[in-house]
Amino acid sequence: MRWHWRRLRTGEPDYELIFLLVTSAAAMGAIVWLRLGLPWPECNFRALFGIPCLTCGSTRALLALAQGNFALAWHFNPLATISMCGIAIYDVYALAVLVTRAMRLRVALPRNVVLPALVAAALLNWFHLLRTL
Repeated sequence: MRWHWRRLRTGEPDYELIFLLVTSAAAMGAIVWLRLGLPWPECNFRALFGIPCLTCGSTRALLALAQGNFALAWHFNPLATISMCGIAIYDVYALAVLVTRAMRLRVALPRNVVLPALVAAALLNWFHLLRTL
């Protein structure tokens, strides 16, 4: 794994700007959804098979995080909780980099590590969700 800081190259996609725009739009959409009182999303997987899917509890985890209750968010869905905290941290980094025009952090990960790590995290999360039925 290599970590390095560098300036944005000419013609290179501005990943920080793209990520910040997408996550901001998603947050605004969620706020509008809640303000309009629209129905909560239902889990078709759970309705069909009677067990939670990998993302079951993510909405409840997000709401618990919004209220500052990390422990409850973790109980609802640990992987979603970690992901949302990571997104929040990355958004702060992206905003700081865009405002200050600072160098960008780039990480090169070995391809043979990323997929197994993601699969392991998803399976551990699913085990937690099945255990807390």
